[in-house]
This record gives sequence, structure tokens and C-alpha cells, in this order.
Amino acid sequence: MTRLHNIETEFDTVISRKNTQSDKWSRYSDDVIPLWVADMDFASPSIIKDAISERLKHGIFGYTAASESLYNSIKNHLSKHYQWTISDSSIVNLPGLVCALHSGVRTFSNQGDGIVVPGPVYYHLTKAAELSEREVLHVEMKLDNQQRWLPDFDELKIACAKENSRMLLLCNPHNPGGTVYTKEELKRIHEMAKQNDLIVISDEIHCDLILEDVPHVPFASLNDDAKSRTITLMAPSKTFNIAGLGFAFAIIENSKLRNQFNKGKNGIVPSPNLLGLVAAQAAYENGNEWHAQLLEYLKDNRDFIRAKLKDTPIKFASLEATYLEWLDVSELKLNNPHTFFLEAGVGLSDGKDFGNSQFLRLNFGCPRAILEKALDRMVDAMKQLP
Repeated sequence: MTRLHNIETEFDTVISRKNTQSDKWSRYSDDVIPLWVADMDFASPSIIKDAISERLKHGIFGYTAASESLYNSIKNHLSKHYQWTISDSSIVNLPGLVCALHSGVRTFSNQGDGIVVPGPVYYHLTKAAELSEREVLHVEMKLDNQQRWLPDFDELKIACAKENSRMLLLCNPHNPGGTVYTKEELKRIHEMAKQNDLIVISDEIHCDLILEDVPHVPFASLNDDAKSRTITLMAPSKTFNIAGLGFAFAIIENSKLRNQFNKGKNGIVPSPNLLGLVAAQAAYENGNEWHAQLLEYLKDNRDFIRAKLKDTPIKFASLEATYLEWLDVSELKLNNPHTFFLEAGVGLSDGKDFGNSQFLRLNFGCPRAILEKALDRMVDAMKQLP
């Protein structure tokens, strides 16, 4: 139930996802509650389901191009929420963001080049460099005096200035730390990228999941130079729970970079799914009310977690965005925290995949009943520790 209305909402409805080919729910045995991959357990809004149903009536599902109305919905969304004006031509359609990260690194750098990656961070930013035989220039993220995860700016300056540095991979809002970078913080990062002529890939897929009263500032919107060197990655998939429909997009305002990016993915990265195009347009045009209700529910879930675990050794930092809680479990002094809680019946994301094995990532994009049951199991398990 939401704190705002104190009534049950559609987000409280528990929908079984077993035997639905769900990655999230098929990874572990039936006695484990999965709170790992960034995939919510809420039904997508009816406006999306209705739009898909209407499209299905046509009955022909051939190769499909994005419509002008979809581009208009994207542009209007960015203008309304982020005061960012872009052109149709700057939008590059994608089936997802992971392939864009990997193909982007391979397009704009060569083997042996340095890729600056502040972390712990979503593991595909690191993998994109590792799998293409680039050098990962890791920059440690630390808590500031407001308990927000930020890159160590001194380390970042050194990494960006290395002779082989070619690219900077940024995650904003940050996954898994939940930080929404301020405009001033982004300006500091941009100045380093500018001084060292780095291409920036900015993963902004969680930008519509802001839980606090703070603005999201697209990196490319900072100024003309940022616009000229940035590939911005966005999608409606996390916000409206439509990742399985296969639609995302890059915004590349520099035509030279855009042509290079398109050439690099040509013949390798497929076009988006037809139903993903339909769902995205419906979400951006008519999803505002549902979206606002979702954010209220997620805020309540975040606060519920912290109240439930406040008397345990688990520590929390600020969480300004996402439905992903980055849990510091170091005071439990466990050799393998992920296995410990898995044996207690809760499947979390292992922190070592992001860069620190003494952390766990918990996905709270689920009905309260599921979340409460999982947290009870975690508390009970910790009570058994010596």
C-alpha cells in the first residue's frame, strides 16, 4: 500500500511469473525469491497493453521502420522532463542498450586504448571494454558527505589524462549506487573529457526513475562541446517494464559520430522489435499518470526496506534514483554474502559483478508482499549469525 493514499494499488497485485520464460524467476529454484536483475514484477500500464493489442489486430508483423509520431513522442518527453531539445536525425533506434555499449566501445576505440569507467558500476560498462581487449581505467567511486556515490575526482582526472585514454563510460543515474549527478558534477566530468578529447557514452536508462526532488541533466545537454562528443543511451524499458519488447535508442547529435556509430553496428545490431516501437510511443505519450504512481510506490518500498533493516548490520547510502538498493553487507563479515542470502531463500545480485563482493544489489520493483517476505528471510538469516 502506498503511504500517499494508504490504499492498495495495482502495484500491490502479485502476478505469478513462473513458467513465463522470465529470466528473473527461472534463475533459481521455486523456494527462492528473486530480487536480482533490473526487471520489475509489475504489470505494464494498460495504455501499453491496449496499444499492443490494437497493433496485433493488423496481423502482419514484417520489417518495420520507426514512425515520425514515435520520434515526436521521444522529443516531447525529453523536452518536457529534461528541457532538452533534439532533432529526429539524432535518434538512433536500438533493440537494447547493452549492444550499444559494446558496439560503441569497438567503434570509437582500438585494442589497447584506455576506457575510463567509474565504479562499482553496471557490469556491461566494464565488460564492453574487457571483451574488446581495451584497457579498463577503473576509477573508484566513494561516498561524499551527503552519502552519495561519486567518482573520486582526483582519480578521474588522472585516468582521463592517461596517454591511451580514449573514452569515458558514464552511468547516470548511477547503477547500482542510485546517484543522480548534479549539473556541477557533470560539468567537472565534462571538463576532463574535453581537455583529453574523450568520447563519452552516457548510459541514462534510469533517468525516468528519480525518487527524490532532484533534476536529471543529460550529459549531452550541458553545452555544445558535450553535445559534440556524447552518445546518450536511453529507453522506456526499465520505467515501464517492457525490456522484453526490445526497444531503446541512442541520441547522437554529432553527425560524424552518428555515422560512425551506425557503420559500426551495421549488419550486427538488429532493428528494434515492432511491438517495442508501439509500446514506447504509448508509454511516452500516455504513461505519465501511471509513471507518477509507480514512483510513489517505489519510494515507499525504498523506505520500507530501510525501516525493516535499520537494526541490522547492513548499511545504506543515499538512493536518489532507480529501484535498486546497493547494500553494504561488509559488517556481516561473510566470505560470500550472495550465497549466504541465497541459502536463506533470497536471490540478490552479487556485488562482485559490479566491482565489490561485500555489497549486494536488491531490486525492490515488486509488490510489497513479496518484498516483505524476502526481507523477513534476510533478517531471520542474520539473526542466526554468531
